[in-house]
Amino acid sequence: MTTAPRNATDLLARRVAEAPGHAAFEVRTAGGSWRQITTAGFDAEVRAVAKGLIAAGLQPGERVAIMAETRYGWTVADLATWYAGGVVVPIYDTSAQAQVDAVVADADVRLGIGGNAHQAELLTSALAGRDALGVWTMDSSPADLRALAALGAGIADGEVEERRLLAVADSVATIVYTSGTTAAPKGAIITHGNFVGKVHSVADAYSEVVREDGNTIIFLPLAHVLARGLQLICLARGMRVAHVADPREIISALSELRPTFLVVVPRVLEKIRAAASAKADQKRLGRVWRAADATAVEWGRHLEELDAGTGSAPSRSLRLRHRLFDRMFYRRLRGLMGNRLAYLLSGAAGLDPELSLFFRGLGVPVIEGYGLTETTAPLTGNLPGRIRSGTVGVALPGVELRISGDGEVLARGVGVSPGYWRHEDNDQVFVDGWFRTGDLGSLDADGRLTLEGRLKDIIVTSSGKNITPHTWESQVELDPLIAHAVMVGEGKPYLGGLIVLDPESIQAWVEREGLGDQPWARLPLEGAVEVIEDSRLVQAVGKAVAAANAQFSRPQQVRRFAVLFTDLNANNWLLTPTQKLKRNALAERVRHVVDRFYDGTAKTRPTDGS
Repeated sequence: MTTAPRNATDLLARRVAEAPGHAAFEVRTAGGSWRQITTAGFDAEVRAVAKGLIAAGLQPGERVAIMAETRYGWTVADLATWYAGGVVVPIYDTSAQAQVDAVVADADVRLGIGGNAHQAELLTSALAGRDALGVWTMDSSPADLRALAALGAGIADGEVEERRLLAVADSVATIVYTSGTTAAPKGAIITHGNFVGKVHSVADAYSEVVREDGNTIIFLPLAHVLARGLQLICLARGMRVAHVADPREIISALSELRPTFLVVVPRVLEKIRAAASAKADQKRLGRVWRAADATAVEWGRHLEELDAGTGSAPSRSLRLRHRLFDRMFYRRLRGLMGNRLAYLLSGAAGLDPELSLFFRGLGVPVIEGYGLTETTAPLTGNLPGRIRSGTVGVALPGVELRISGDGEVLARGVGVSPGYWRHEDNDQVFVDGWFRTGDLGSLDADGRLTLEGRLKDIIVTSSGKNITPHTWESQVELDPLIAHAVMVGEGKPYLGGLIVLDPESIQAWVEREGLGDQPWARLPLEGAVEVIEDSRLVQAVGKAVAAANAQFSRPQQVRRFAVLFTDLNANNWLLTPTQKLKRNALAERVRHVVDRFYDGTAKTRPTDGS
């Protein structure tokens, strides 16, 4: 009988013993091709860097900060820190100096590993005056990972093995700072037991997805626990992993590596759908594409009904339309994604049910899951053959859920963090042993969870109405022109809306409408947010706002809205690394716009034509 892993490093050690020659990773070479690295080869690199960390003076339990884009070296540094007995503190590669300083100070980091020279400089500055052990880079430099490994050449293999086995299930493996981190970081403790339990829970639930003959590409930030957990699952179960950090390389990587499984954020799926629509418009096939889009959604719904045992054979019309549009559009989209994708997993933000049905109709089912940093990522997930769009699925093995009297989702079990690094941050985090997620939700008779917004996001108007903005915002964001929508109105007589445009979709819209060069369609300077007054665009956005309003009672409708334009890729203050909107940051930045909703001087638009 196989004993339970002592700590997360056993996941790699056992895999080396089982399949040392199996290809574990694919790494892009300087020439642009991909080379494979075996499990044994990866293990050798990890142990060499671990020796360097020990030689540098790292003591068991001390913290190592890793700040780099998603890449193979990140993974080597991650496992090497554990093999040396250390604790990993990931820092998002886009973090500003103040954020790096705050995390390094809060976690009392002793050593840093940066991806490139700039990231190393940020870490060096943050570690100045802290009795640090040094900073190394993943890029080639006099102080790169090869130099670190060379430093440890005199460390015996047995010493690394002793360090590797020091940690037990309750030992801290990593301190992950929530993606909204600013000057007051809040670090969630993730233990070795959290990782091991979550790896087995997810791998068991998705055995037909995570398998030895499959492969994936990770392009989510490895500083996020979702990507890191996925990587451990793949490593433990033999699924080959490649890393891509540059969005411009994703399409080529998909066609070259042809993954069987991908983890994405919903915005990626929205962009694929919007790009297909824009391309059809360019070819004067817009009307045909809209019919194909609707057919994909209808086919996806038909397949879900079959899964649930409530469906019947599709009509002849639906079969013929699906076959036709598959030849015209669907197979091409599958080809762009490598033509081998069995499933997509969507996480980090809510997925529109229709978008899920659309991809199911294309032939690429989307598994939506739900979890938090504090739960080592997924608590729930839709399962193959049991996908229900609009829900985030059922509790995964080892996880229990319940709904509080206030409608908050509570969780306990595998993966749930024991708490935050700072004791003062743990006040009211747990209730009777259950972790408070801060999310509102409901469970159906089959145990499927439907999310209904954030507990703290409830808006109370001056008339005492309690409004949950999530549903309205999600409806508005269905329009491809719109990247994000934020409802405001706390303590006000009515609700307002901040509508953030999608830069790529706006450019396509301008071309489609034949408007030529429009000054307002050019991205503003980094950090700037502009209010768009062009009547044609405001009218187009107004249709999405009106459509969302039509689904709610008058007190729940947005009465005035403003159309905003900014560079979403450049503004770290606006989006988290997983593309979630920092609602409070946006509302604060455009406070003057919100104030004008209610003082009668606004250049904002009423939604009723008044």
